[in-house]
Order: sequence, then structure tokens, then C-alpha cells
Amino acid sequence: MTNQEPFIAAAAESEGTRGGISRRSVLLTAGGAASIAVVPQVASQSVSEGGPASSMVRVRLAVNGTRHELDLDTRQSLLDVLREDLGLTGTKKGCNQGACGACTILLNGRRVVSCLTLAAMHDGARIETIEGLEKNGELHPLQSAFIEHDGLQCGFCTPGQIMSAVGCIAEGHAGSPDDIRFWMSGNICRCGAYPGIVAAVSDAAKRV
Repeated sequence: MTNQEPFIAAAAESEGTRGGISRRSVLLTAGGAASIAVVPQVASQSVSEGGPASSMVRVRLAVNGTRHELDLDTRQSLLDVLREDLGLTGTKKGCNQGACGACTILLNGRRVVSCLTLAAMHDGARIETIEGLEKNGELHPLQSAFIEHDGLQCGFCTPGQIMSAVGCIAEGHAGSPDDIRFWMSGNICRCGAYPGIVAAVSDAAKRV
């Protein structure tokens, strides 16, 4: 008798048998057979296919005025291309789900969350990141305003806040504190520096 036979016998006696076969044993046998049939098929499929296939594509991007030609995996986000391929780590990876705004950049002049934007879909695009705002050693008015109005604490969200604010002002949505709060609501500051951020955007909107 094997180690499992006492348990099988006990189960048969407790549930009752008809013709020596219990309902549980039938279900166990059927389940076991199904698992044996399915598992090898899945295993052989994964081995033969080698996992999801990736493909490469040539993508041309103009990032902060510099042209790049890159061979990229079609699954790469703009965020990962900027940080890992181009070394522009000013754009931060926060939630990586498009919810916090830390990775906000300007794509052809429009605000986007780069973590949800596939690079392969934007061949020939013009991209601006936080690294491109400073000109000839002078900070952008928004960068200066964030410093003057204490619009940051830990600073992790600041690049995305500033890039979003650049877009917000360009869109004409910085006419009042309420407008700024509404149109910047996609950018989260976990330190709670919102009063300084709103003041900085309002101030910078008068300078640009």
C-alpha cells in the first residue's frame, strides 16, 4: 500500500461508492488527466516559441534639438528610451502607469506621460525634456520660479511638474490659480508642495 492509498480508501468510504468507484475518484482522475494533457502542451509551446517575440525598428527622434537615430524594441516606451538609451535621467520613472505625471515631457509641443508612449509610434518626433529648458547657462523662467517660490521639496516630481507647466502656459491655461490647479491636476506631488507650484507657474506665466 502506498502512502496515498489510505486517504483514497477513506474518501471512498465517507462518500459512498457505486460499483467500487466514488464520485471524488472520478473527479480526481478526470482532473489529473486534463492536467497531464494541458501541461506538456503549454510547456512545449513555451519552449518552441521562446516567449514573446520582439522586433526592432529604426526610430528618428529630435530630443532637445539633437537628432538621434536609434534601433529600438517596438515595446520600448519613450521614458525608457530617454533614460536608458539616451542617458537623459531628468525625466523620472514614478508609477510607470501614467498616473503620477513624473515622466511628463513635451512631444511635438504637447504634454504626454512618456511611460505610456511607445517610441516606435513617433518616428520623426520632436521631444523636449527638462534637460533642454536651460539655454546658454540660464535657467528657464519656470525653473527659476520653482526655486523662488519653493515649489519643490524632495524634487522627484519637479521635472514632470515643470514640463507640464511649460505646456500648461503654452496652452493658455495658466490665467488663474484655479485654472493652474485644474490643468496641472495630472501631476502629483507627494510632498504636498502645491501652493509653491501654483505660485511658481502663475509667476512664470507672466515672464514667458
